[in-house]
Amino acid sequence: MAKVLVVDDASFMRMRMTKLLTENGYEVEEAENGAEAVAKYQDSKPDLVLMDITMPVMDGIEAVKKIKEADADANIIMCSAIGQQAMVIEALKAGAKDFIVKPFQPDRIIESIERVLG
Repeated sequence: MAKVLVVDDASFMRMRMTKLLTENGYEVEEAENGAEAVAKYQDSKPDLVLMDITMPVMDGIEAVKKIKEADADANIIMCSAIGQQAMVIEALKAGAKDFIVKPFQPDRIIESIERVLG
């Protein structure tokens, strides 16, 4: 069973994503911001990170950079709102492997995870 770290400052988004992933056989851990995500990534080494871009404390782009510095092979998928294209491009340049636009379609998330994990 693959382990996924879900990172979003909105608790309802984390709950929605966690429900979808557990229903599809994934083990899920959650973080509320980029700084917490970096710490949890180092502790638990998840197979994949689903990360929001806009968060307090440390945004998703900075968190991607820090995670990729520690683990160049980290699998990260960014979640962004419509209109954040420039930030998505920056996240992909920092090492994210894919992105999902909110509001998301459940099938699109599972498809993206399966593609990234191979």
